Amino acid sequence: MNNHNLFAALRAAFPADLDEVAIETGNGLLYSWRDLDHGSAMMANLLQSLSLPEGARIAVQVEKSVEAMVLYLATLRAGFVFLPLNTAYQSAEIEYFIGNAEPAVVVCSSANFGWVSKIAFKAGTQNVFTLDDDRSGSLLDRAAHCSDRHEAALKQPDDMAAILYTSGTTGRSKGAMLSHGNLLSNARVLKDYWGWRTRAEGGDVLIHALPIFHVHGLFVAIHGALINGSKMIWLSKFDPKKVIEKLPEATVFMGVPTLYVRLLAEPGLTRDACRNMRLFIAGSAPLLLDTFLEWQARTGHTILERYGMSETAMLTSNPCQNGERRGGTVGFALPGVHLRVQGDDGQPLPVGDIGNIQVQGPNVFSGYWRMPEKTAEEFTADGYFKTGDVGKTDTDGYITIVGRSKDLIISGGYNVYPAEIEGFINELPGVAESAVVGVPHADFGEVGVAVVIAKPGATPDSLQIMAEMKSKMANFKVPKQCFLVSELPRNAMGKVQKNVLREQYKALFA
Repeated sequence: MNNHNLFAALRAAFPADLDEVAIETGNGLLYSWRDLDHGSAMMANLLQSLSLPEGARIAVQVEKSVEAMVLYLATLRAGFVFLPLNTAYQSAEIEYFIGNAEPAVVVCSSANFGWVSKIAFKAGTQNVFTLDDDRSGSLLDRAAHCSDRHEAALKQPDDMAAILYTSGTTGRSKGAMLSHGNLLSNARVLKDYWGWRTRAEGGDVLIHALPIFHVHGLFVAIHGALINGSKMIWLSKFDPKKVIEKLPEATVFMGVPTLYVRLLAEPGLTRDACRNMRLFIAGSAPLLLDTFLEWQARTGHTILERYGMSETAMLTSNPCQNGERRGGTVGFALPGVHLRVQGDDGQPLPVGDIGNIQVQGPNVFSGYWRMPEKTAEEFTADGYFKTGDVGKTDTDGYITIVGRSKDLIISGGYNVYPAEIEGFINELPGVAESAVVGVPHADFGEVGVAVVIAKPGATPDSLQIMAEMKSKMANFKVPKQCFLVSELPRNAMGKVQKNVLREQYKALFA
């Protein structure tokens, strides 16, 4: 009988020589493929020794470390469900996630053990372990006594592998249930689409500088390297100087737009530093065209932008090998993914019209954990997932994301798409970045407010920005006020938190 356990597929891609280096950390520690195999076997055996129920959740809130990644592999291997939690979450959030997911095991850092264990035990969790980023903690102490041999648990494609909680910018966070089949299909498609090079072709090396509680760092980056048997240069946190130092030893880098902006601020980022690099990938937030063009000019490389979600892993990508990578777009639907743009009436829209993006494919999740009504709401009658993103396709088939449907501003009955206005403002002299949000207004129902960051050394004038907009675009689109600020609120993946801005400016026209 075929085993569809994602771990089994990743393990099958390990090189024949298990003593080769699989991971090199920023401080010079080396982990072989044998270390990953034996370490995940020992942790899997520990989990199985706890007599956990079928489908038990393993909730993990720890600092980034190779051991934390090995725990993820061990959870898959033992057939349980991995539940990564953002390290920034505080007690009220952890209380919600533990109460909602009812994990059988919670793993946290030693520093948080006091309050996390109290919440976990109160919610009925039987096992709480610690794991720190210095290779210490009760999880490793216990696993040290377990066998380093383990047969991967038998899994079907539809069996759950992970629950990823959405960031919860509106209402309570929802747990997206991702199966072994969802994650494996996506890993295999990206391996081919992004042309991961085998050993015979010189072998790719990935710089991993992302957090591992999110789709980008956990699934896209780690799965990409492991399913290709590729070495990772593992940085516990993003440090632009360290990344540039390691670029000559690597071929692939994945980052959110903020990381590319910070790399561009370093004089050490040169064509020579990037001489061995094959591919730079950006996602998790929109990449400004300025950043795209400046990167091209500085490094000679064109960033590949792609688009995905917690509920679907990757959905689209700009071409890697054949075709043009276009700034401001997220490329084409990946092989196997069906993507359509629909009007609010559920009808298909012509090319160039902005509408709701809906998707279907083997990578799309089955639904939200313990939320059948919400799940039913989010799928169409013919089985497409409503992404909540708004976008359009051009005549060549390139997809552009215009924003989130919840960010849409309806002002005086007209639809206003913040991304369109932000694109205009970002092109103005002295502007580094902008965010446009809708706030309540007595006459129009809702109006836009623009929040702008200046480029270093520049002093754009908010009245001048407003005047430029009024001279170039329809009046209903022009924000009613413009504010210059030093920074925009962002989440861990660099996305601007528009809910925070809406809250901040909601009383402006009250």
